[in-house]
Amino acid sequence: MKTFAPNSPENGPKKFYLRDVNVCTVSVICKYNEEEDSNTWQITQLDINGKTRGGWLEALTVGVKVPVAIFMISADGIRLQGMPVIAQAATLAGHMLGALILLSSGDAMAEDTCCCLSGVNSLFQVLRRRPSIPERVRIESGLSVMSADSLARPRQGSWASPVPSPQLKSAEPPSFNEDSLKWILDTLSPTAGASRFTEVIADPDATHKINVTEGAHHFLTEQLYAAPGNLPAARTASQREAILRALQPTATFEMMSHIPVELVEASGEEAQALRRKLLEGATIVFFTAGYPGKRFIYERAMQLGVKSVIIEHPDSWAKSLVDEGIIAKFVPIDMSQDAEAVFEQAVTAIRALGKDPLTLDADAIITFCELSVPVVARLAEVLGLPGHPPTSVDRARDKHRTRAEMKAVGLPTPKNTLIKGAHELEEAMRTVGFPAVLKPISGAASLGVKKVSSEAELRESYVEVVTELSKLVVSSGALTQDDGTGKGVKAENAMDCTILMEQYLDGKEVDVDVVMNQGEWRYAAVTDNGPTLEPYFNETYAVCPSLLPSAQQKELKDLAISTLKCLGFTEGIFHVECKYTSHGPHLIEVNARMGGGQVHETNLRVWGVDLVEETLFVAAGIPCRPFIPVKTPLGGGVAYCDINAEESGTLQNLDFLTSLQQKEGVVWARPYIRAGSQEVVGPKDGLPTWIAEFLVQRPTAAEALACLQQRQSEVKPDVR
Repeated sequence: MKTFAPNSPENGPKKFYLRDVNVCTVSVICKYNEEEDSNTWQITQLDINGKTRGGWLEALTVGVKVPVAIFMISADGIRLQGMPVIAQAATLAGHMLGALILLSSGDAMAEDTCCCLSGVNSLFQVLRRRPSIPERVRIESGLSVMSADSLARPRQGSWASPVPSPQLKSAEPPSFNEDSLKWILDTLSPTAGASRFTEVIADPDATHKINVTEGAHHFLTEQLYAAPGNLPAARTASQREAILRALQPTATFEMMSHIPVELVEASGEEAQALRRKLLEGATIVFFTAGYPGKRFIYERAMQLGVKSVIIEHPDSWAKSLVDEGIIAKFVPIDMSQDAEAVFEQAVTAIRALGKDPLTLDADAIITFCELSVPVVARLAEVLGLPGHPPTSVDRARDKHRTRAEMKAVGLPTPKNTLIKGAHELEEAMRTVGFPAVLKPISGAASLGVKKVSSEAELRESYVEVVTELSKLVVSSGALTQDDGTGKGVKAENAMDCTILMEQYLDGKEVDVDVVMNQGEWRYAAVTDNGPTLEPYFNETYAVCPSLLPSAQQKELKDLAISTLKCLGFTEGIFHVECKYTSHGPHLIEVNARMGGGQVHETNLRVWGVDLVEETLFVAAGIPCRPFIPVKTPLGGGVAYCDINAEESGTLQNLDFLTSLQQKEGVVWARPYIRAGSQEVVGPKDGLPTWIAEFLVQRPTAAEALACLQQRQSEVKPDVR
């Protein structure tokens, strides 16, 4: 077998280096054996820390032959399990040392434990004393696990956080008083009216010709009502390939090219440490920061050694994170422009990072905000970075289109139809029947979502929903009632008031948090949601792990994963909402991002899986293999809820939170609104206002839910 590796016979012996492996520097000289019956490399010299080792060590290594058959030959060169042959030759020395250490300590080793030791195991059996190398190397799955400290990023910006990195763990229960909530309360807008929407989720229907009319050319408004708006169309496969061919690999991909695939894709604490090391020093762009409650994301990125760059509106709260040493750079872009202008300026800004010595080139771009998912998918595509396919994102953002895709592949789909005007109500009744749910096709969250059980309710509710939507304005990306000040964009100028009428789904609602990598799911956890407050579908509570029978949980996971695949997703972290109905599992919606609220904290506390960390991995192109050491939940059970206003009026004080925080099992209790500053809405008068949230943790999910419900019954906000 002839090879064309750099160390082939034509080029003579070649010396390779493996840097700082196992607290020493190793170099190895290999010679290719031309004999037709050999097809091997031969180690002719081994140096440790710059010195050629004589005596027993040299005797054991010189003459060792490595089968060439372990290499795969392709047009791209010679590789072993995805690793360039030059780096592999050097790594063989590390394998050798690891085997020496193991054997010298009396550990047993099978004949086929390591490919680079074939035929020399008998020589090692005579070794009885330990080499003077302090760190041991484990032989795992046929390859030694590389020390994470041996990795070095080829290109890295100079920025490093000036503040010490806290320990990587869940938040401790905070001490509670009103002063301690000042940083939260200061972020609450005193002019927000009765709206509870600080973050909104768009539900556009891309199959309709939605025109962004005059007065609505605002990036957030476009993405809320008419996504993808003026964003560029998705590239074809050939266009994407042309972009990638014109670019050099990111620094992260260069590092991974020198590591056996099995190591990066392994499961376990050591492999997770290796993946974190690959992430360390990466420059990651976050497009839009979200509300201040997402601060923990950027703190976590800082803990992992990420150089974070946030692109946001010039007056964003996130601007101060630079001075705090949490992010490396803040890039201001006027988000009041249309999507096309914002997109082009973002592309220019990200490309310019390569000339900034603080950051250098971006390794990834990501968002944790729903409205920014379509633009980030397109930015990643144009910049040749890992990301969701824009077509998949557009399908997921459009509920009607999602259901059409599911129906095409035979997945369960509720009966549904679109209502463009009152004249179509009768046909909608015949198509869907009762009970049913009305949802604005260009709506957000639970706003305008209402259950109807008869023709009279349908006609009345249709008028109510359309009228309600026409009175809203969009201010700072949030839906609010028009207060007469003239601030904000009138919703009726931007949105299509087409209504989706859908078969009502009975049963229990759940969230399925999914980590996908290389086309397959790597983690999927089910969280139960409490019964919603109908007819407005306000959520009441959530508990994890799920209390549903394991067979039903499996069906829900299977539906969530099958839906993601049918939409064309292969990588990423997803928050999929489903229901287990009287006729099986059904989808509610897909969010192509990590869930908001307490989703991150819940998965971290219960299962030990950090969805922020996994999001950063997949954004940088690093494999995801969340490590769960045992099948039983590490953190017992977690339950949380939002406290809804029970009647309309003004919240007088936050005393109810002070007493709640002192209760056994309560981890935290936090307000959504300021006391005395705004009117709240009770269920008799409309969509109830969320006043506060709290979270509990107990040894089991059942105990956590019981504790939450007991505390809920004790909470009495003073509204009058």
